[in-house]
Amino acid sequence: MKKIFAVNAGSSSLKFQIIEMPEEEVITVGQVERIGFDDSIFSITFENHTQKTILPVKTQKDAVQLVLKTVLEMGIVKNLDEIKGVGHRVVQGGEFFDKTVVVTPEVVEKIDYLAQFAPLHNKANLEGYKAFHELLPNVIHTVVFDTAFHQTMEEQNYIFPIPYHYYKDYAIRRYGAHGTSHKYIASVVEELLQTKEYKLISCHLGSGASLCAIKNGKCIDTSMGFTPLGGIMMGTRCGDVDPSAILYMMEKENLTPAQMNHILNKESGLLGVSGRSSDMRDIDKGIAADEHQSLLAQKLYCTRVAQFIGSYFVELGGCDALVFTAGVGENSKSTRSRLLPMISEALGIEVDESQAIDVKHGQLISTKNSKVKVYIIPTNEELMIARDTYELVQQNG
Repeated sequence: MKKIFAVNAGSSSLKFQIIEMPEEEVITVGQVERIGFDDSIFSITFENHTQKTILPVKTQKDAVQLVLKTVLEMGIVKNLDEIKGVGHRVVQGGEFFDKTVVVTPEVVEKIDYLAQFAPLHNKANLEGYKAFHELLPNVIHTVVFDTAFHQTMEEQNYIFPIPYHYYKDYAIRRYGAHGTSHKYIASVVEELLQTKEYKLISCHLGSGASLCAIKNGKCIDTSMGFTPLGGIMMGTRCGDVDPSAILYMMEKENLTPAQMNHILNKESGLLGVSGRSSDMRDIDKGIAADEHQSLLAQKLYCTRVAQFIGSYFVELGGCDALVFTAGVGENSKSTRSRLLPMISEALGIEVDESQAIDVKHGQLISTKNSKVKVYIIPTNEELMIARDTYELVQQNG
């Protein structure tokens, strides 16, 4: 039995789990929010009891020190030698990384270089790693990349139709994201269908959202692009938009690239169209109140998802399983109820959520007559991080 830390360090947050491997038993879950403020929030759950504290946490290192001190004080670990590996989520791995790797100085250098593609994420992910490594220097540290799973895409699915030298000179291409989530969903579907040969469309629909076409466990195509701004409409992100419209907006309102970037990333999507919220639960309230823009936002969202599902159905040459995961995918019945009729005739899908069948890791909501099995499966990125890290600990231990 080996205890593995699964870590997701953000610009002002630190989320973590300690997972006992290979049993895959979650021992504790916690997070530090509002790092850098005097009223940071530290919450940790152990043996069904949640403890919440408000205190100043100025840096990622302070956050990690707080976490390690607390897991010792609470008896979650008897001593820090029990921790055999720390797996760190990193958003952008570029073309350097197609799998999880043990951290070396060269790996750190590449993550730092790739921060130009994901400045908000990679820098923060790296800060988290450095803080943990300083305090746990003798433990194996790994990095698990959001982009790695998508490195199996063929060239025609990741090259953009712009002058080719932009790819050669600056590595501008489709990278995708949510790879760890899509990889987890693929592992569950393989278990449910009891075969390694399958065609899967995975729909990770959260505040950020992406779809992935998966064949026999490998990514064939994915909706997010050069950054997580591309693809389908999201909570506050626009997804795919005619670039000329963006240039026209910039010209009309004399916007800088930074201002335009903020509009597309933070003011668009469900929030921008509804004028109400980026949260689908609030959109539902708007629809109930007969707000045209809320209804339009949900219709547009579902239409964009349906278009990608149809595209991937053709690309895969059929589909054995369609999976909904993440916040909206798992919990928004109104979204599924609007979306599924859009694709049911073309894909031969028949769904009856009132007759949902509990399966391992989720629910089957399609009927026996459905040509495609439709599942709701909660994602578990932390478990994937722990699995990959444990494997490398075993190899390098």
